[in-house]
Parts: sequence; structure tokens; C-alpha cells
Amino acid sequence: MEKKMKCVLILLLCCHVGSPVKHSLKYFITETPGAQSIPEFVAVAFVDEVPIGDFNSVRGAKPKKDWIKFFEDHPEHLEWHSLQSHESHHFLKATIETLRQCLNQTEGVHILQRMKGCEWDDETGEINGYDQYGYDREDFLAYDLKTLTWIAPKPHAVLTKMRFDAHEHQFESNKNFLVYQCPDFLKEYLRYGKRFLQTAVLPKVSLLQKTPSSPVSCHATGFYPDRAVMFWRKDGVQLHEGVDPGEILPNNDGTFQMSIDLNVSSVTPEDWQRYDCVFQLAGVNEHIITKLDKTAIRTNWAEKPADMVTFISAAVVLLTVTIITAVAFVAYKKKKAPDDGSEQSERLNPQS
Repeated sequence: MEKKMKCVLILLLCCHVGSPVKHSLKYFITETPGAQSIPEFVAVAFVDEVPIGDFNSVRGAKPKKDWIKFFEDHPEHLEWHSLQSHESHHFLKATIETLRQCLNQTEGVHILQRMKGCEWDDETGEINGYDQYGYDREDFLAYDLKTLTWIAPKPHAVLTKMRFDAHEHQFESNKNFLVYQCPDFLKEYLRYGKRFLQTAVLPKVSLLQKTPSSPVSCHATGFYPDRAVMFWRKDGVQLHEGVDPGEILPNNDGTFQMSIDLNVSSVTPEDWQRYDCVFQLAGVNEHIITKLDKTAIRTNWAEKPADMVTFISAAVVLLTVTIITAVAFVAYKKKKAPDDGSEQSERLNPQS
């Protein structure tokens, strides 16, 4: 079943040559009262996983470089985000204090995170909103748009769920944002950022290996968007055994990276040329194919250069000669010591 799903995913990626179908607007919010080295409150807005601006409790709102002009031309957007951030800051801080009292947490720094936003399918028009909380890095609450209630996956979240459920006006506000306002914002941001948001970027692909007995990792970094697949082939046929795919991870510059490992312990030297790594990015016809080549692998265990080996060998020889000479000299001195002592004694005592 898993193999079939992978094949279907690859087929969809190959067939879809237009821009990505689903777009998203996401707000990732973190509250950490008592933290010393970071702001108590940080909120970051993402469009299609690319940050467009952030707000923190120290310096306020700051749009990203590509979005400065948009927020200058639409100051109402910046005002709205600033107001929402201020309100969220106070609300989350009060929620943490209530949780600490309920859970008898008297010491330490605690973290409350919130991720809310929406996805919009530009072909079907389908909209999916979400609002989720995490407390001390564990799932805490999730908002159900269908029932307009909060879901508590942990027993200690039930009291907070009941408190949230009691605020009926908050449900309507949440629903209005997730179903109407968030998609409207998203479409407006997509129109402005179309030039740089929907430009596909191909990655740099490298072959990596930690030790001679380690799997060979095919690593791609710097691609955009994050809708990509990567797999190993043998004689043009995709492999499912002996491979270990990794997750797609974000880079600091808004691009992404991923890797997939191939176990080469049973691959004979003459068979290496039959293997290759394939990277495919949604919306791009060009695929990156990297042959399994020992000379192209980047490692941490490369042999020392010949001049370094010669230098080390010469140093060892010199050290050995020095030690032998020193030992011989000490032995000679010990052998001569008694005679010298006798002659000196006779000179000092001529009568004896």
C-alpha cells in the first residue's frame, strides 16, 4: 500500500506542471513569560511557508524586505496585525498563569504556542481553517470548525477547553477569521507576492557519506516550494527496499531541504553505476538526476594528503632517532660514572 501511495504521489507531481494548487496563510505565535534571552511574545506570519513579517514584545511589527512596500501601501494591515498581536500577548500570558496555578507549576519557564491560519485551493475554491495550541511542546487544544468547539487531547487541557467553550462570542470571531478574513488576506497577499512567491527554485543536490560503511545520502537544499519528492532508482526503477527517506525541512532563507539514504553495503563496485538519485519539484518539468559515483561523494573520512603522510613519517623517524640517541648517551654516562668517581677519589685522598 505504501509503495502504491508513493507512486501515486510521484505521478501527480509529474503530471501537474502549473503552479501549486493549495496556498496557505499561517500565524505561528509563541509566549514564554520569564524568558531572559528572547522576547516574551513572538508572532510570525507565513504565506505559502515563506515569512512575510513578524511581531515581538520588544520592538513591535517588522515586515520582511519584500513586503515593506505592501504594508506601507496598506497601513491598515499593519495596524490590524499589531492590534491582534498585543491582544494575543496579554491573552496567552494570562492563560499560562492560569495553567501554572491549575497544574501546580511554581517554578521554571513555560511555553504556550498557537498556530492558526487557513489553506485555499485555487482550483476547487475549498477553504480549510485551523487553530491549534501547544503547551510545553505538547499538543494542548485544537479548534473544530464543524462543531465550533475545542478538542482537548490531554486530560490537563480539559479545564482550559471548558473555559474557552464558555466564550461564545469568541467562537464567532474565530469562525469569521478562519472562514472569511484569513482567505481574503491570503488572496490579497498572493496577488502582491505573485512575482516572488510562486517562482520555483531548484536545489543543489549532493551525495554525502559519514563513514565508508554508512549509507549514502542524497541531499537536496535550497528548493522552493516544499512540494517535492526524492527517490533512488536502480536501472531506472524506483527502489523501496534499502532506502530511508527523510522529511522536508525549512532553511533560514525560506527555502527547503530534504534527503534520502541508500544502503550501499550490499552494492558491488561494478553495480554502483546502475543507481541514481532523482529529485522532482512540483510544477517543474526538469528533474535533477544524480548518479551514484564514489568520486562525487563528500565525506568526513577522506585519506590524508601524501605530503601530510610524508611529514608525519619523517617526524616519527626523527623522534625515534632522538630517543635512541638519548638512551645511548644515558647508558654511556652510567657506564663511565664508577671509573670517574674512583679517579676523583684518589686525587682527593693521595694517602689512601
